Amino acid sequence: MRTPPNERLTSDIDGPDLPAPAGSERRCILSGEHDARDVLVRLAISPDGLVLPDPAAKAPGRGAWIGVSRTQLETAITDGQLKRALLRAFKGAVLTIPADLAERVEAGLARHFGDRLGLELRSGNIVLGSARIEEQARSGRLAALMHASDSSEDGRRKLDQAWRVGREVEGSGERGEVLPLDRTALSVALGRDNVVHLGVAGHAGDMRAAKRVLQAASRLMRFVASDVSGDLSPGSAAGMVDNSGRDTPGHSDRPTAGRSANDEYVKD
Repeated sequence: MRTPPNERLTSDIDGPDLPAPAGSERRCILSGEHDARDVLVRLAISPDGLVLPDPAAKAPGRGAWIGVSRTQLETAITDGQLKRALLRAFKGAVLTIPADLAERVEAGLARHFGDRLGLELRSGNIVLGSARIEEQARSGRLAALMHASDSSEDGRRKLDQAWRVGREVEGSGERGEVLPLDRTALSVALGRDNVVHLGVAGHAGDMRAAKRVLQAASRLMRFVASDVSGDLSPGSAAGMVDNSGRDTPGHSDRPTAGRSANDEYVKD
């Protein structure tokens, strides 16, 4: 395969001791589109050829990247597109693709998001309880606002309004993000009772915790969405951060498409 000038190939090995450079991209083996590693989902190939999700992208050995929705992945499994793409990427490999791979990917992304919430809670970056969330949102001390899928519209509306006040964007219609997880899942992830809403502490000068949480949330939401052509809703909590590391209140930016410094199938 020809390598364009000034373009290098990546290693087939991507282990926990070999972090990727910030902003590095990978190619989805199903759509052919390039996107940031933080946006795509890695599939790891076990020594015996079993294809498994690797949401943290830390499993040793070879793997491949996908950036499609669950529905699209299920279709790709059924019609053989995924297997053909993997066989092209790993010529001669004997692969086993579980029939429930899409379900495993969603569960893995949800678990990865829950783990991130737990880490941020222990670091003091997660705000819980409607009264406390409202107070911190109104005073501009929340960088992100999220709601359980089974939260009430009235409860969301009240906290969304306080969040807009704190961000000085009243009248913009910006809202916290409704997660594809109900209060039971959030409660389990955080080890608390009845978690219906949550905030991520931060301000314009410190968005680090929010970026970490929103990154994990956006990958889950993209995967469960019926259409992955867009990011999280404009003006939402997740719209505050793009993959370049800029703080961008009020809208969502996608990584610039185009060829990255990686090989065609980007297997690592």
